[in-house]
Amino acid sequence: MNKIVVKKHNGGAIAQNKRARHDYFIEEKFEAGMSLQGWEVKSLRAGRMSLTESYVIFKNGEAFLFGSQIQPLLSASTHVVPEATRTRKLLLSRRELEQLMGAVNQKGYSCVPLACYWKGHLVKLEIALVKGKQMHDKRATEKDRDWQRDKARMLHK
Repeated sequence: MNKIVVKKHNGGAIAQNKRARHDYFIEEKFEAGMSLQGWEVKSLRAGRMSLTESYVIFKNGEAFLFGSQIQPLLSASTHVVPEATRTRKLLLSRRELEQLMGAVNQKGYSCVPLACYWKGHLVKLEIALVKGKQMHDKRATEKDRDWQRDKARMLHK
């Protein structure tokens, strides 16, 4: 009897952009696919991605992820020259693209990635329309988070 071995990925999550949640008010979230090369998928399986300094730009009616890093594995192919900070095309529907571009161009929003994760065998990127926080907003958010933590501690005693 043959045994089938199913290889599971690391819980779905590849990379998180925690700084975005700290620096911005998140207005609306979208799920986008990414156009990747083979060596990038292998590196993502190993969890070698960083989203901290990345953002989404719009050019010619298309969305691109700019500034993200996917570190190549040492065992990468010799005939491919890996570029860690390559600009990657995002795959969104026409309606989503128009909605995002309209908000960024007219209403003063920015578009940043929040997380990268596996959805089945596909790599998905969670992007969001955001507005920047002022310093006093960041302090208020931190104060609320500390209060919620203290309240939970008091209830569990």
